[in-house]
Amino acid sequence: MRTAIVHYWLLNRRGGEKVLDALCRLLPGADIFTLFCDPATLSPEVRRHKIATSSLNPLRRWHRSLLPLMPMALEAFDLRAYDLVVSSESGPAKGVIAPSTARHICYCHTPMRYLWDLYPAYRNEWTRSRLKRAAMAPLSNYLRLWDYASAARVDRFIANSHNVQTRIWKTWRREADVIHPPVAVDAFTWQPPEDYFLIVSELVPYKQIDIAVRAFSRSGRRLRIAGGGPELRRLRRMAFSNVEFLGRVSDGTLHELYARCRALLLPGEEDFGITAVEALASGKPVIALGRGGALETVPSYGGVFFREPTEASLSAALREFEALEPDIRPAELQAHARRFSEAEFMRKMASVLLSPVPEAGASVRR
Repeated sequence: MRTAIVHYWLLNRRGGEKVLDALCRLLPGADIFTLFCDPATLSPEVRRHKIATSSLNPLRRWHRSLLPLMPMALEAFDLRAYDLVVSSESGPAKGVIAPSTARHICYCHTPMRYLWDLYPAYRNEWTRSRLKRAAMAPLSNYLRLWDYASAARVDRFIANSHNVQTRIWKTWRREADVIHPPVAVDAFTWQPPEDYFLIVSELVPYKQIDIAVRAFSRSGRRLRIAGGGPELRRLRRMAFSNVEFLGRVSDGTLHELYARCRALLLPGEEDFGITAVEALASGKPVIALGRGGALETVPSYGGVFFREPTEASLSAALREFEALEPDIRPAELQAHARRFSEAEFMRKMASVLLSPVPEAGASVRR
């Protein structure tokens, strides 16, 4: 089959890009279409494919401000030559116009948070400019209408978690199968823990890294944060010297950080949470907000959940973890992580890509 993969943008290396790597291995002849591309961020798997960028690509430095223009840019992609379109959706990637003869399968990391479930927080709390807040209401209304309508262009949705499966139904009233994202679990190893906790995250508001920065600055425990993003400057201003910002790190450095940490922290609600599985594959426990994807990936013996996204709740969870820490069994955590292996993802996705499109009106939920 002539296949196109549509990925929202190629500007960093996060969970969505790891899914794209697996899709590239599964579909070695596919062409890639993306809104924006920074060649410096591309993995070897992606570099092997032909990549087409949108007309907005020269403005990629300001991509976060270009959301209102993205629908037109996506619809300008010419996909007439393809029999199969696989969209990787976290931004508006599913909105491409595929030919009527092609199958369109959407692997959804989440519907756009800033338009749907997190819209009130973005508008009222996380957007500090009055001008931007004033513009958000009419623009978001237009984009929600387009986003809902464009969901009808997809033949079949695949959610990365049961958490996102529920969001897909609430947002677009579409059924979805669940296939968890691939994690290279065998690449991670355990080492005796050193005296630090770890966060691996894009530094954006909904990740709520500020909760952890305040809690650790107050307690004096060591915290290392790997990742970059627009919140970096603000977080550095509030942090004490025991909180270390590492920026974006290489895969080798990241594996070493996982291997030697005491535990991984997830202060915000995750769609799925690949970093939690990577920590478990390193034999390390997870301290997570007890919502969203973490409830699907972290077993009861693999860490501690805290109930509210507050400094007090996280601090209580840290004390609970330190009481349980001597009883952690790394081999059990690593065994649990193997259920999220890349081989499992490839097997399940191959089955979907080769299966026929369900008849109109038929449910695809399993």
